[in-house]
Amino acid sequence: MILIIGLGNYGDRYAHTRHNADFDTIDILARRFNISVDRARCQGLIGEGLIGNERVALIKPQTYMNLSGDCVQAAMHWYKVDPEQVLIISDDIDLAVGQIRMRPHGGAGTHNGWRDILLKTGSDRFPRIRVGVGARPPQWDLADWVLSRYQGEDVKLMDDAFQRAADAAEHFVRHGINDAMNIYNRKLSPENT
Repeated sequence: MILIIGLGNYGDRYAHTRHNADFDTIDILARRFNISVDRARCQGLIGEGLIGNERVALIKPQTYMNLSGDCVQAAMHWYKVDPEQVLIISDDIDLAVGQIRMRPHGGAGTHNGWRDILLKTGSDRFPRIRVGVGARPPQWDLADWVLSRYQGEDVKLMDDAFQRAADAAEHFVRHGINDAMNIYNRKLSPENT
């Protein structure tokens, strides 16, 4: 069993904002593999299905971002999995808009959701996909920036990023983190955007 958890804030008010890039990626995986992510459990919405021959649970926490650890910890306990079996997808202001980056583990950086996960689970061994939403412009407050929606050319860049993040998550399930990193940790260039 592999858990794929997309961090975000629940509710229509936050739909398709920078902080919810991860819910958008989970939605693509749900459509691709015909998995309904609609069962309330572990402080999240969960759908179970198959990617290839592997059982997966797609999860959208229904806590606010700063309390993401509650859902992650509860889901790990429910499914009896180790951190290495939990792929977490999160937004990242330190990556350019549309860039994705995979890692086998790591720290929280500036992300409050990750801080809560590491605190409540006691581990940093989670494989992860970070989806770049761009740095905060100087005139913006950080909270306003991550809760803003995409404008102009960022819309297409992010739609493409959600697809690539979903592809990377699928590749992780089928072939593992190292193979997925070799393929998906390439910088975007004008010819492949």
